[in-house]
Amino acid sequence: MQLNEIDYENARPVEGYGPGFFRVDGKVIEGGVALLPNGAQPWSGDAAPFLAIADDIDVLFFGTGGEIANPPEDLIAALEGADIGVEIMSSPSACRTYNVLLSEGRRIAAALMPVLSQ
Repeated sequence: MQLNEIDYENARPVEGYGPGFFRVDGKVIEGGVALLPNGAQPWSGDAAPFLAIADDIDVLFFGTGGEIANPPEDLIAALEGADIGVEIMSSPSACRTYNVLLSEGRRIAAALMPVLSQ
């Protein structure tokens, strides 16, 4: 069996996470994080960063923290109204899924709420 290193080209995968933070591109981001085609940034829970890039993404992985939860309906409606597919899952699952599809060159983004404890 041959193993290949994943080449993310210019994209930045999630390197790690812990109670209240995510690590992307060697930087720790406290709290929520928006993973966009042009990089990662702190995220306060609004749709604006994703609506601004709606033409550049097909799917948004919405990580709701340590457990699956229902995000605000108005937020999901705004994203879906901009023709962004939304997949809701726990943040650990969203990180893994995001990294795999990012390595495939897919047009994706992620909205991640922090895991509060491990």
